[in-house]
Amino acid sequence: MQLSRRAVLAIAAASLATSSFADSWPSKPIRLIVPFPAGGGTDVITREVATKTAGYNFIVDNKPGTGGNIGVDAAAKAAPDGYTLVMGQTSNLAINPTLYPRLPYDPTKDLTPVALVASSPLVIVASANSPYKTLADVVKASKEHPGSINFASAGNGTVGHLAAESFQKAAGIKLTHIPYKGAAQGATDVISGQVQLYFSTIPTLIGHIKSGKMRPLAVTAARRVDDLPQVPTVAESGYKGFEAVTWFGIVGPANLPKDMVAKLNADINKALKDPELKKAMDAQGADVMGGTPEQFSRLIRSDIAHWGTIVKESGAKID
Repeated sequence: MQLSRRAVLAIAAASLATSSFADSWPSKPIRLIVPFPAGGGTDVITREVATKTAGYNFIVDNKPGTGGNIGVDAAAKAAPDGYTLVMGQTSNLAINPTLYPRLPYDPTKDLTPVALVASSPLVIVASANSPYKTLADVVKASKEHPGSINFASAGNGTVGHLAAESFQKAAGIKLTHIPYKGAAQGATDVISGQVQLYFSTIPTLIGHIKSGKMRPLAVTAARRVDDLPQVPTVAESGYKGFEAVTWFGIVGPANLPKDMVAKLNADINKALKDPELKKAMDAQGADVMGGTPEQFSRLIRSDIAHWGTIVKESGAKID
C-alpha cells in the first residue's frame, strides 16, 4: 500500500512539474532555425511570423546546407524543451526522405509538427533582358538545342528543382540544372543572364519581379496568383493539370510537451489572422495557412508519398 501511495505521489509530482514547466514557458528567447540562407522565401516568411507572434522572443538563426537537412537535423537533435524550433518546408520534410538515402532524421518520428504557416506556388522567371518572353519560347529553344538552357534552383531536391524536372517531362525538353546553396543566391546570376531561368518561390523573387529585373513567365499554381495577375499558370501555358506548391511550417524535436505545442499553435494561428501579417504574406505571394498540429502532421505524411513518387519518376539525384 505504501509503494502504491509513493507511485501515486511520484506521478502527481511529475504531472505538476510538466504543467508548471509549460505554464512558465517561454522564459527565455526561442531559437527559430531557418534551414536556408537569409533573404530566401523561407527566411522572409519566418521573420514575418516571428515578429507578429505575441508573447515570444524568437531569435532567427539561419543554418543552411544540404537542402535544408542541416538546420532541420539541428532541431531534431535538440532538447525537447521548446527552446529550439525550425521552419521546415516541403523540401526538407516531404521530399528529402526519398531523395536522400541516409537522411539524418525521420520527419515522422524525430520531429513534432507545431503549426503550418503558409504555402506558395513557384514562379518561373528569366532576366528582364532575356530573349524568352513566354514558356513557349523556352520550350522551342530547348527543343532546338537540348540542354543549352540552364535553370537555377535553391538546391538539389528542392521543390524548385523537382518542379523543373516535372515540367521538362511534361514539355518533352531537356534543361541543365544549376543548384545553389539557397534561394537568394541564384537571383544575381539570373538577373545578369549567366543563368537563363529560375524556378523558385514567389517570396524569394517578387521584389526582383516588381523592380523589373526579372521577367515572370509562369506560376505553378492551379490558378493565377493575386499579386501577379498578369502571369499565366503553367497549365494555361499548355500543360493541363500541372501544379507545384511548397509550404512552410514550424516543427520542433520529438516529444515536445503537448500543452506546449497546443499553446504555440494557438498563438501562431492568432498571429496568422493579423491583417498586417496577411498583407505582408500577400505582398510576398504567399497564402496564410494555419490549422492544428494534427492536420499539419497528416499533410507531411501525405506529401512524403506525393513527392516521393515525383522524385522516383524524375530520377532526381543529390550531389
